[in-house]
This record gives sequence, structure tokens and C-alpha cells, in this order.
Amino acid sequence: MSIVVYAPASSANISVGFDALGAAMTPINATHLGDRVQIGSAEVAFDFSSIGPFAHKLPQPPQQNIVVDCYEAFKEALLATDVTLLPVSMVLEKNLPVGSGLGSSSSSIVAALVALNAWHKYPLDEITLLGLMGAMEGKISGGVHYDNVAPSYLGGMQLMIMENNVISQKIPSFKDWYWVLAYPGTSISTAGARDILPKQYSLADTLTYGRRLSAFVHASYTQQASMAAKLLQEDVIAENYRAQLIPGFLAAKTFSKRCGALAMGISGSGPTIFSVFNDIKKAQEMEQWLINNFLQNEEGFCHVCQLDEQGAHVFEGKL
Repeated sequence: MSIVVYAPASSANISVGFDALGAAMTPINATHLGDRVQIGSAEVAFDFSSIGPFAHKLPQPPQQNIVVDCYEAFKEALLATDVTLLPVSMVLEKNLPVGSGLGSSSSSIVAALVALNAWHKYPLDEITLLGLMGAMEGKISGGVHYDNVAPSYLGGMQLMIMENNVISQKIPSFKDWYWVLAYPGTSISTAGARDILPKQYSLADTLTYGRRLSAFVHASYTQQASMAAKLLQEDVIAENYRAQLIPGFLAAKTFSKRCGALAMGISGSGPTIFSVFNDIKKAQEMEQWLINNFLQNEEGFCHVCQLDEQGAHVFEGKL
């Protein structure tokens, strides 16, 4: 017997919520835009391997993979419970490109830790597991960030709280929005994308950031779609700096406006970009333009998505 856990891709920041917003994404054509982890019993204490279209981009040797770190962290966390660690075999199906701005490392982390927890009959509660996910993400990005792991784990659009023992909470979304995600086939390191940002921001920019984020959350709760879309149209924190790292970004933004996009921006640290539509035909027109004009090589892809409200999925079976 074995189980498989799927953890959807995620788009962090969403222009208006730098380090504070993240959303889980799923293509409307049912493509697996996210990593999967299979877990089952083993004759040794721990066995790990990786497969999938982007497995060749993972660190070598396999012992350096973040899934192995997740196993060690879960093993340590179990010491505070009365549950005994089982011998397990884990297989990572790497479907997300590394350094893509789609929460690639977070997807692996979420799938691995949810799989371990499910296999052991859920000894760790949600807040404990999410805390482990953030710590594992910090090993890769250099700082603890939850804006990818939280939506990939819990689904929907998540607002980072990180107060009063609450890490994040889901906020309402707009069900008729289509998110066109385009990954050009190149990569940007999270650390490099952070290094290009200013070390300090003006008071005016920080006030604008806080006001727009607050207004977007308010518009989401009150379902004011036009206001929410308007607020997504400008990123005062990162876009002006990170856009130079993404060839074709400005041309794509120009076309998105002609195509009737509600908004367009950078997914996470990039180079993936997103555009938002409330008309499926316009979203598909944007998708085709991006395939023809934005993708840089055969590893690039583009999908029309909606929010994945469920987050990590647990299935019985094998990859």
C-alpha cells in the first residue's frame, strides 16, 4: 500500500501583497501544476528517489534534496509525540521547475510533510506542520516565508498573519477570475531576486503598500471585484526592479492591457508572470500570445488557472 500527495503550485505576492499574500493555482485543463510525493513502507529506515520532468534540475546527491530535510525534521518533531517513526520509502515527482516563481520548493516541502503526517495517521496538527514547512522553506530561500507553503498546503488565497499563534488565514476569492500563468523556461534565484530590491523604501511607498493591501483584503471580503482588480495593477515594492530580470515582461504587459486583462504582474520572485481575466476567451487569447511570444525554450509553459481552494490533496495509490 502507498499514498500520493499532490501539492499545487502557488503564486506569491500577487503584486499588492509582497511577503503577505499567496495563492494556490490549478490549471483548468486538470494538468498537474505541482509536485507529487509517493510514500509507502520500506525495508530500510528511509529511502528516497526522484522522477518527473524537472528531476534533473534537483541538487545532487539525492541526500541534499529538501524532501530528505523534511523527513529529518518530521522525525525530530515526532519525538514530542507518542508516535513511532515508521520505515518509509518516498518518491518525489518533480513537476515544477526550480527558481520559477511558482513555489517549486514549497510544493515539494508541502507534499513531503503532508505525506509523512498522513502515513503516520496525522500526529502533528496543522499549525505545527505549517511551522515545519516554513522552516524548511527557510533552508532554501534564506529566510522563513509562508506565502508559498501556506497556500500550497491550505489552498485558496492566504493572507500571512503571523501573530497570536496564527500563521495565515484564507481570504475570499473571486470565482470568475482566470489566472494565466506563463513560465518562460528560465530561472531566477529567490536570493538574487531579493538582492535586486532596495534595502530601504520611502515612507510614501510603504504607506501606499499598506493601504493597497488593506484595501485588497477589504475588497475580497466585500466581493468588490473591480476595486480588487484595480488594486492589483501596480506593485510599488518589487515589480519595477524585478521586471528587468524577465525578458519580454514589458511587451507581455502591453499586450495584456490590449487583451483586456484586469491586472498583470510577477508571480513570486519571477520569472513566471501572471495576468488576470474575468473572460475565459480573453484568457485563452493571452495564453496563446504568451506561448508564441514570451516562452524562451522548450521547458517553458503557460496555463489558464483558477485558484485551488483545497490545497494539498491526499490519494491512495501510486505515481
